[in-house]
Amino acid sequence: MADAQAAGETAQSIPALLARNVARYGAMPAYREKEFGIWQSWTWAQAAEEIRAMALGFLSLGVARGDHVAIIGRNRPAHYWAMVAAQMCGAVPVPLYQDAVAEEMAYVLEHCGARFVVCGDQEQVDKVVEIGDRVQNLQHVIYTDKRGMRKYDHARMNALADVQAEGRAGHFRYEEELNQRIAELTYDSTCVMLYTSGTTGKPKGVVLSNRNIIETARNSAEFDKLRHTDEVLAYLPMAWVGDFIFSIGQAYWAGFTVNCPESPATMMTDLREIGPTYFFAPPRVFEGQLTNVMIRMEDAGRFKKWVFDHYMKVARKVGPAILDGKPVSAADRLAYGLGNLFVYGPLKNTLGFSRIRVGYTAGEAIGPEIFDFYRSLGINLKQLYGQTEASVFITQQPDGQVRSDTVGVPSPGVELKIAENGEVFYRGPGTFVEYYKNPESTASTKDAEGWVATGDAGFFEPGSGHLRIIDRAKDVGKMADGRLFAPKYVENKLKFYPNILEAVVFGNGRDRCTAFINIDLNAVGNWAERNNIAYASYQELAGHPKVYDMIAAHVAEVNASVAQDPMLSGCQIHRFLILHKELDADDGEMTRTRKVRRNVVESKYADLIEALYDGRDSIYTETEVTYEDGRKGVIRATLRIADAIVAPEHRMAAE
Repeated sequence: MADAQAAGETAQSIPALLARNVARYGAMPAYREKEFGIWQSWTWAQAAEEIRAMALGFLSLGVARGDHVAIIGRNRPAHYWAMVAAQMCGAVPVPLYQDAVAEEMAYVLEHCGARFVVCGDQEQVDKVVEIGDRVQNLQHVIYTDKRGMRKYDHARMNALADVQAEGRAGHFRYEEELNQRIAELTYDSTCVMLYTSGTTGKPKGVVLSNRNIIETARNSAEFDKLRHTDEVLAYLPMAWVGDFIFSIGQAYWAGFTVNCPESPATMMTDLREIGPTYFFAPPRVFEGQLTNVMIRMEDAGRFKKWVFDHYMKVARKVGPAILDGKPVSAADRLAYGLGNLFVYGPLKNTLGFSRIRVGYTAGEAIGPEIFDFYRSLGINLKQLYGQTEASVFITQQPDGQVRSDTVGVPSPGVELKIAENGEVFYRGPGTFVEYYKNPESTASTKDAEGWVATGDAGFFEPGSGHLRIIDRAKDVGKMADGRLFAPKYVENKLKFYPNILEAVVFGNGRDRCTAFINIDLNAVGNWAERNNIAYASYQELAGHPKVYDMIAAHVAEVNASVAQDPMLSGCQIHRFLILHKELDADDGEMTRTRKVRRNVVESKYADLIEALYDGRDSIYTETEVTYEDGRKGVIRATLRIADAIVAPEHRMAAE
């Protein structure tokens, strides 16, 4: 055991951590996957055998040191194994978003010069075949799922299982070479290359070393006391840095179990069956779950609704204090205990959150009411702030210091500073090596001393030292009269309402702010059914007068809140419209991580923006859209433009 401990402390690569875990946790579950409704499990020893066979198979195909191996598909153990097997060969894994269209894949595959691609299924193979003539270096396609692949030309194509079989059959030929390549790996060897979401331009390849991933995994795992008995659900895109750090970095450091759901459609069911102890979700997931809970309670009987409302009032009053270990009266503790018996416990079990020790959310601001709802149930939900370039973790919230309005304190080993213009800078062990083939962007983002510009504006709270993020630094501007313009601040407040899926605020250099709104079809559709409002499409529901009245009420409430902030009171919404379609990544309006491409939206809908400012009460528009099968179409609509109720401003005292 002492030898295994020492091996863990000196491990300088993910394959070395794998060997340590085999020695330390060999018979314990490393991976689970649900397929055909049945959970399959692999121990660390079994997973290591699968990964080694895969690596030997890669060598038989000619994978060389420094090659880039792309992985495209849903969360599956085989795809995580492919990433580690590539590392064993001295190659660099490059996971891609599985919902990316062929054009997006073509850019990444050509940019990184991928020679080998591991595809999850026939759909991903078809996209790679479609762009094959544009990706010069591509030599071999490997696929995981054999369904539908029989009649394809296999001259440069193999099933992943067959590659493993070839590796096992030829292990005597390749064992020595593989052992040598694994031994060559150091802390400074490249661990993975992940592409940014590309909100303002082409995605950039972020090179992360073993040092970046292992040091960050160790620090963050120790921060939250993660251990080998923990369980995580791997359902977020494999191309996203968060999934890599949770499902490979921390999983291999702490030795916990990675569970892969059967499909996105079964994710919530699989979540309940696994009951993870460590869980991450973007705010939209937590918001969606809460919306579904509230929809069900609206349809519940009168007594059941009364019990829910009564005990949720108790939970809001004392739940967070009990979670943080603060003193609570015996009467309140008893009432909370009864609530846990009748409401909180069954609800957490329904959501799949019964066993969560540590939960995180990040990516966007989460509504205070939503955040407090989960914490009031006794779920240790916290916020973090991170970036791909930081190997995720920049700040975290320590237990007992959890709040909805900050993103916490610097993560272990991370230094922070705020520039004169308010931009947040950091440096630490997770700081990326470089942007691949892009020294100019590397130099403009990371200086010689290792400080990285986040692109976000924020400040430290006096006293607590907690960081608060205001907005993207590039998006912070000035109104025509010189007042501060911070669109994300207002957009997040709008998105706190379950009825609002997305919002885009305009106003930089203008005399007032206006907004585009996307409604949430699930929440608003359910509301429409309860109110006997008939509709045949998203477009029809979005344009309904009563929906406009509802959104107008939300905008008025947000304006009243914004008016209370002396620094940002000029950002109230004066006019708005509800878009006739959801902003979509396939139409280039959002990134694959659902971040709005503001410049694309401003260019594409310039006529709608002008109509918001020139006094018109409606505008006819035609918009090209991309359907799921890749076909193009046009949506035609006449959009209503509504005036919003603006609250009296609370100006700065100096004024």
